[in-house]
Amino acid sequence: MRIFRDWRGLPADARGASVALGNFDGVHLGHAHLLRAARGARPDAPLAVLTFEPHPREYFRSDDPPFRLTLAPERADALAALGVTLLYELPFTYEFSHITAEQFVAEVLHAGLGARHLTTGQDFAFGHRRGGGAGFLAARAEALGMGFGAVPLVADAEGPLSSTRIRRALQDGYPERATAELGRPWAIRGVVAHGDARGRTIGFPTANVALGCHLEPARGVYAVTARLADGAVHKGVANIGRRPTFNAGLESRLEVNIFDFDADLYDTEITVSLHSYIREERKFAGLDALKAQIATDAAEARRLL
Repeated sequence: MRIFRDWRGLPADARGASVALGNFDGVHLGHAHLLRAARGARPDAPLAVLTFEPHPREYFRSDDPPFRLTLAPERADALAALGVTLLYELPFTYEFSHITAEQFVAEVLHAGLGARHLTTGQDFAFGHRRGGGAGFLAARAEALGMGFGAVPLVADAEGPLSSTRIRRALQDGYPERATAELGRPWAIRGVVAHGDARGRTIGFPTANVALGCHLEPARGVYAVTARLADGAVHKGVANIGRRPTFNAGLESRLEVNIFDFDADLYDTEITVSLHSYIREERKFAGLDALKAQIATDAAEARRLL
């Protein structure tokens, strides 16, 4: 998959695609359905996605807590796995936020991308002050010679599938629900940082990863798998939270103990997938109590995995 961050001056072989539009946070099963519709509408054209970075909500509500299910590299990998060959990841800036709906269709989609077909969800809104929707896009696409399709939301007995619903499942401590709706386990990707090395002293060394702009799921202990920079996948147990036993501060982080593994991971990228929630985070009386609980948690994680 090739990634472009400007709609202007694209090479000829990066134009003329069947383009799915949206934020694609999480790249869940509803997004996969949207991409199948885009491919089916023009199977003779490259399959492309147009999205934004940062997420418009991050831009307009910068003081909100982090909410992203997938940051840009994870989103790109998930889209590529679904067959997308062109990703237009447009910078969402002050100037871009003031492009009108008409300008977006005429200048970005038609003149810039040369899109053959456009596919969106029925609730897609775009342009300055969300001035355009699916009906506007359908009319303008037809006038400019582009195909258009609006895809209904994927729903089940619980209602429409959405990124918001997946966020809620993770924050409530149900990673299995998130897995079912994403089509893969939800993961945190980041660089392993130096910690206080306390885990090693009690026999449970951990790789420490900042949550960064990721959503913070329910604090506590999880059964996980960790994909290392070399592609190898290992089982483990992880804690997400503030480590109250040590009064470690207000910033949550991810600490993962990888089973049967002893190598230096500092400054390498690791992707930790959450499979099952074991227990809530809590404060222990001391190191001995914490060590005993971690041993119990690790045994439970091995059983679950």
